[in-house]
Amino acid sequence: MINLAHAKNRFKEYLKDYDEHDDKIKLKLVHTFCVLDAADEICIGEGVSKEDHQLALLIALLHDIGRFEQLKKFNSFDDTKMNHADFGVKVLFEDGLIEEFVEERKYDEIIRKAIQYHSLYCLPEELTSKEQLHCQLIRDADKLDNFRVKEVEKLETLFDVSEEEVAMEPISPYVLQRIRKKQCVRSSERVTHMDFWVSFLAFIFDLNFSASFRWILSRDYINRNINRISYQNPETREQMEEVREICMDYVNNRAGE
Repeated sequence: MINLAHAKNRFKEYLKDYDEHDDKIKLKLVHTFCVLDAADEICIGEGVSKEDHQLALLIALLHDIGRFEQLKKFNSFDDTKMNHADFGVKVLFEDGLIEEFVEERKYDEIIRKAIQYHSLYCLPEELTSKEQLHCQLIRDADKLDNFRVKEVEKLETLFDVSEEEVAMEPISPYVLQRIRKKQCVRSSERVTHMDFWVSFLAFIFDLNFSASFRWILSRDYINRNINRISYQNPETREQMEEVREICMDYVNNRAGE
């Protein structure tokens, strides 16, 4: 069995090398444990087995372990500078740190793939059913907590520009088309900071479980995220109402499946 209490203690030990007072480090520390909570709620809502439930929580704990070194070196969430998922896999499996979190090696391949693929645009096809389950669980839990992050964190921490600057920006036509087609937005397709903001809402189009949609509805995160910014661009303000309608209809329909 997985000793989650031990894994959490070891994770806290790992973080002693990083400045927890730094806004970005603190953001990711809080995010990690909120993803644990989201994964827990999904597992309960979907009735997964006890073993898979515990494994999902361990993966949630470790999914962003590579972020901390990325932030220490670059003070940025930009994966083109250092891919945090790949580095997390290196730390855990090439450097052998995984052995300090869980004794049994039978979960290694599932954990490795779940971490390596958690932030990809889409999952590769060559996965076993159990690998796919855990990849989908961590991808959903990670995206769910991003709605909380986008509500409570300063935009300066997220984008390195002021909220006033973001509020003046337009949505690129291609990004708006993605929303209309109910598709996620690729990183390379985002041009303005407002594109980034809209792309976070588009995470809903890659969620896998009814429990995930119920999670969003119960917290009203579509409305709360959209209402966070005082849009100063009239066209953007009108387009965001269209985005709101599309997203709310989608979430309501999927929550009832």
